[in-house]
Amino acid sequence: MTTSLSAKQALDDLTLGARPDGRTLLTADWVLAHEGQGHVLLRKGQVVIEGGAVVFTGHDFPGEVARRIDFGPALISPGLIDLDALSDLDTTILGIDHFPPWKKGRVWPLSYVERGPYEMYTPEELAFQKRFAFGQLLLNGITTAAPIASLFYREWGETVAEFDAAADAAGDLGLRVFLSPAYRSGGMVLHGPGDMRAHFDEARGLQGLEDAATYIGRQAGRFDGLVQGLLAPDRVETSTLGLLQASVTKAEELGVKVRLHMAQGSMEVNTVRALHGDTAPVWLARNGLLSDRLIAPHATNATDEDLALYARHGVSIVHCPLVSGRGGSSLDSFSKLKGMGVNIAMGTDTTPPDMLMNLLVGLVTCRMNDGTADKVSCRDFFDAATLGGAVALGRDDLGRLAPGSRADIAVFGLDDAFMAPSIDPITTLVTGGSGKVTRAVFVDGRLSMRFGEVAGIDMAQAREQAQAQFDRLIAQYPARTWDHPPVEEIFPPSYPAREAPHG
Repeated sequence: MTTSLSAKQALDDLTLGARPDGRTLLTADWVLAHEGQGHVLLRKGQVVIEGGAVVFTGHDFPGEVARRIDFGPALISPGLIDLDALSDLDTTILGIDHFPPWKKGRVWPLSYVERGPYEMYTPEELAFQKRFAFGQLLLNGITTAAPIASLFYREWGETVAEFDAAADAAGDLGLRVFLSPAYRSGGMVLHGPGDMRAHFDEARGLQGLEDAATYIGRQAGRFDGLVQGLLAPDRVETSTLGLLQASVTKAEELGVKVRLHMAQGSMEVNTVRALHGDTAPVWLARNGLLSDRLIAPHATNATDEDLALYARHGVSIVHCPLVSGRGGSSLDSFSKLKGMGVNIAMGTDTTPPDMLMNLLVGLVTCRMNDGTADKVSCRDFFDAATLGGAVALGRDDLGRLAPGSRADIAVFGLDDAFMAPSIDPITTLVTGGSGKVTRAVFVDGRLSMRFGEVAGIDMAQAREQAQAQFDRLIAQYPARTWDHPPVEEIFPPSYPAREAPHG
């Protein structure tokens, strides 16, 4: 038997980005293991990993191990699953205090479309953004992600080249991803103040689908299975029926899921009703397109009829409470959907990609919508961030720590000076934690992050590069904003700003 080392010393002795040789025994004050149908908390529990798998959870492991790592006052948890994970530079934060969206560069004006849309980022910038975003996910204890990015800054859809780079980034950093380039058959165009209309080019959307399918055929299974496929039509109001039917057919052929944003905002609801006479879920159900193959963020604007259809057809929703709440909407409600039998997964969809913060916002907004605190618990949200995501993906080897599951592990510190003492680690993390207390992350047995250091990227240096790209992006906003005002009018500061004196 080996001597137990401090977590910092033991992790420093391992190669970042690699699987440790032999069996590694992890222990902490708390382990969230999986037994039977759900999670259980083990005091002073143990997790043993070998290669890419968990081989033991419990107490008093009887076998030999190559090393023991004791994390002390911490929770060893299944890695968190984020099915709407930001993979570009977040611009939703630009809309927090700047209204209305059509006046603040959030919808293409007709004048811009007539001149011809163009890419606002270079291929190198797009590749960097995936790597930077994936590093941020790992820093927050997220081990599985389905990337999401805005198409507003693109000529049309996402490109195969940037997703080749995304797959390489996932492999280099050690993040499990389900992805392919997003595509669409249309987009919203601003014809006048507040007058937003859908413009369609179905052939272009179908070509994007074919490109995505080819990508999945070429990339799925790389890096010991870390890279897997997912079809991602952009959103329901920018998709024709033909594109969605073709997407579902192709997904069945490939054996992958389809993620489609719908029931998420008034613009979408109004557009889909004008085009198809119903809400998006009703329209899709009428055409036989709802099933357990579908993953549907965000459901904040779903009607009771929509939710009943989700439950009946096995659709999983992705709950992103932080980004929804910042925009003034919320899921009504988590407890109601859970009671209806709808599978709920979690997503972040914004900066920061802090899943623990999202769990707290979700808990608060659910209780506000319910008008009571007794219909939902911290445990329900932690289940959604682990088991709910695994169900949505159809992967019973993710989102749990049990013999035979993949060794996707997040270690959360419970002794941070800003956190209150507690007898229950789940309540402590959901109500008072944040991604900043993540101590270490293993993905498929690989050490992907340790004490703020991410494999394959210098995150401090990358943050400076991200700021420079963001500054260049903001400078281009006037061209894509109605009436082309200067940046200072589109995004005025919160308080009057004074320039530094010269000389």
